[in-house]
Amino acid sequence: MPKSTRRRTIARLVLWSALIVGLPLGLLALTWLITLPDVGTLARNNPTSTALMEYRLAKGPGQGRVATRQWIWVPLARISSHLQRAVIAAEDASFFIHEGFDWEGIRDAALDNLEAGEMKRGGSTITQQLAKNLYLSSERSLLRKAREALITRSLEHRLTKERILELYLNVAEWGCGVYGAEAAARHHFGKSADELTADEAAWLAAILPSPQRYDPIRKTTVLTHRHQRILRWMHKVSTHASSPAP
Repeated sequence: MPKSTRRRTIARLVLWSALIVGLPLGLLALTWLITLPDVGTLARNNPTSTALMEYRLAKGPGQGRVATRQWIWVPLARISSHLQRAVIAAEDASFFIHEGFDWEGIRDAALDNLEAGEMKRGGSTITQQLAKNLYLSSERSLLRKAREALITRSLEHRLTKERILELYLNVAEWGCGVYGAEAAARHHFGKSADELTADEAAWLAAILPSPQRYDPIRKTTVLTHRHQRILRWMHKVSTHASSPAP
């Protein structure tokens, strides 16, 4: 076979191989994008459930727990400003500045994890946590992280920061079968979310990373230190906000 003919044959084989491999991957990627949730509806409607809630309800019996759900939706105006500040201070201090991703926080988390030799911090923003709670499974994979990133960007583009915070505070897990600020306030303190004090708000924010472990709130040394740090952050933010302009 002449060299030119052989080259053309090889080129055709490479092209066909690319089409055979690339077409399914392209269709898979297109299907994956098409099936992303329409987060725009959240601007007008509250979710009726979340992926995390459904997962907990399904797994509860197998873990020896009664499958229940305490959940009372309230608007942001009926959630204590103390709790709003506490959660932002504890979970995502640059929430009102970033566009869904706190790159400095991600870098710091990665360095801490590298130093510890294990996954101790995630560096996720409130928007990323909302995307995960609403729509995603608990598996850890690159595909799930990519999906989380796309949903996070969509949430930031389609919703206001106030609406994102309202959604997060209403779907966050605050105990076994306890979701949202109103149910959390009643469950842990016997009062409504708008009545929470700064101290109580700091306790609720402190248990967010491990809500089932501290249900009811068990004031361990680790949790107490976290609670105290949150109170200091809240005081610092409050002091800066009330300082007169130069």
